[in-house]
Amino acid sequence: MPASLPEDPTLDEVRVFLAPQLAAQAAFDGWNETAVHAAAELNGVDTDLARLAFNAGPVDMIDAWFQAVDAKMAAKYSADELAAMKVRQRIKLLVEARLEAVEQDREGLRRAVAILAAPPHLRKAAKLGWRTADTIWRLAGDTATDYNHYTKRTLLAGLYGSTISVFLDDESEAFTETRACLDRRIENVMQFEKIKAKVTSGGGDRFSMARFIGRLRYRGA
Repeated sequence: MPASLPEDPTLDEVRVFLAPQLAAQAAFDGWNETAVHAAAELNGVDTDLARLAFNAGPVDMIDAWFQAVDAKMAAKYSADELAAMKVRQRIKLLVEARLEAVEQDREGLRRAVAILAAPPHLRKAAKLGWRTADTIWRLAGDTATDYNHYTKRTLLAGLYGSTISVFLDDESEAFTETRACLDRRIENVMQFEKIKAKVTSGGGDRFSMARFIGRLRYRGA
């Protein structure tokens, strides 16, 4: 988040400035204009200007917050730090960094997930999940542009979604249950490379992406 707003800020600047604060207010007021008003007052921003910056409804507010969370995740590790790790470790630490970024706002996140799960918002929810998965893979150094580009992001979006479902209700110390779930889901993703090699070599049963994603998301934690 910028340290301060310029004297005559644009709506985009107001949006970026307030976005990190929205979830804390949404935990009490819901993802609505009341939360925007509270965030603006707490941060010395003109409330009418804030309302204009977030005039497209709750999903737009959630979108802005998710962008702020992704930015915080991206700032956790330098490119050199990530380059020194194996790919598996990069993915694990980046996902953990995103969870840490929302740790203090679990109630706001819970409300956001409930909104995005509503049928009218499912397409937008999928886009937001894809965007986060793409951000993580790019930070991890992935440059694939072929079939791998899509499978990696699809699998990671499923991995993150199933991990979040555990995270929201995790009362274990230091979120050990969530971390264990994440480790298992990453192992699922690593297994995909073996499955893909089997399929592309022409042997074995036909591979079903839908079936594999279903197993990734719903097998016992």
